[in-house]
Amino acid sequence: MVSETSPMPGNDGPIPSCVVLIGPPGSGKTTVGRALATLLGVAFRDTDHAIEAREGRSISDIFMDDGEPRFRQLEQAEVASSLATHSGVLSLGGGAVMDPATKEAIVGHTVVFLDVGIADAAKRVGFDRSRPMLAVNPRGQWMQMMEMRRPTYERLATFTVQTAGRTPRDIAAEIVQRLETTDE
Repeated sequence: MVSETSPMPGNDGPIPSCVVLIGPPGSGKTTVGRALATLLGVAFRDTDHAIEAREGRSISDIFMDDGEPRFRQLEQAEVASSLATHSGVLSLGGGAVMDPATKEAIVGHTVVFLDVGIADAAKRVGFDRSRPMLAVNPRGQWMQMMEMRRPTYERLATFTVQTAGRTPRDIAAEIVQRLETTDE
């Protein structure tokens, strides 16, 4: 499902006006998103980073101080705003797609599920870092979270790209190739 397309500078063919990256923590949404935006010659936006900038504190602090329901409100509002105003590559937080309004809002956009296994996710995320959804037994919680979210990621995705053991540039190059194929 490809959104309205327009030619981008330095790109001969049309590409989607907004490519949305989804996936669990550690899948590479931010790093791959930046590489993809560079390859496409478009802007990059990460909704988690936008929330942190607007609130002046980390996602972890928002979770701890205000609770998950408040964070999810902020997240839903940021995703809706970003989808309405951003053209380029948009990275969503790992749980954003569990919100019914967000699920509905991304329909019609090109959505790429960055899939990753726990071994690579653990290396990238570092389960010892501040991850509010993975605070206790991080490996077990990540696996449980992924089991719950995977069907949603898969259902919403225009296509899936495996990220395990790959460089961000290689993953981004595959996405560009798949975008070109999807547009044909």
